Amino acid sequence: MKYIITHKQYQLLSEQTEEVLKLPSVDYFGGWDNLQTYLASKNNPPYSIEADLDLADSNVKSLGNLVSVKGTLHLNGSEIESLGSLTSVGGDLVLSWTKLKSLGNLTHIGGNADLAESKIESLGNLTTVGGHFSVYDTKKLKSLSNLTTVGGDLIIHHSNVKSLGNLTEVGGNTEMFLTKIKSLDNLTSVGGFLSAYSSSLESLGNLTSVGGYLGLGMTKVEDFGKLKKVGGDLDLGGCWILLKYKSPKKIRSMVDVGGKVKTKI
Repeated sequence: MKYIITHKQYQLLSEQTEEVLKLPSVDYFGGWDNLQTYLASKNNPPYSIEADLDLADSNVKSLGNLVSVKGTLHLNGSEIESLGSLTSVGGDLVLSWTKLKSLGNLTHIGGNADLAESKIESLGNLTTVGGHFSVYDTKKLKSLSNLTTVGGDLIIHHSNVKSLGNLTEVGGNTEMFLTKIKSLDNLTSVGGFLSAYSSSLESLGNLTSVGGYLGLGMTKVEDFGKLKKVGGDLDLGGCWILLKYKSPKKIRSMVDVGGKVKTKI
């Protein structure tokens, strides 16, 4: 298969002396297959895409020596099996309805990460997600592993996730529904609300602050642990904490609650 680029485009590529070859976009080569032919002629060097990369519903199984995508990476509905050398995605990463099992070497996602209804089993080396992180209906994933920061919302619904791993901070809201999470482990702060109503939660772990509403109704959480501040309402209806502390006044003496303390279901 031949690839066709203009003389100006060829000069731009030829002038690059950096270890990682920076490519403006796949469109420069008329598509993914043509790009791979070009890279093969260069002995398959590590390279980056400085724009979006859309491989949704494609037959691509590996990203090979691609190390970064500056924009959004669409892999939803594709045959992807390996992210190869990929370490960074500047925009969103969309992996819904894929059979990919691990994020491998990927450490950073600047935008949203959508793993909904994927076969993902491991987050690999992932440490930061700048936007929202959704693991809706991900039956194979058991832990958030090395992930430490989610800048937006964390949504864990209909999932077999048991551990938040190394997660310490969520900048937005946190929603946990129909999960197997019993402890918030290393999580210390949630910028928005945290809803764990009628979940399997038993311990707040190292949680110290919630910026908005905190819903612990119908959970087996027995004490506040290190929690010091709740910016919104605190819903404890049906929570085991009430077996020890029934008085809203007593509860407020332990936790600074900005809204109402609700003790009824």
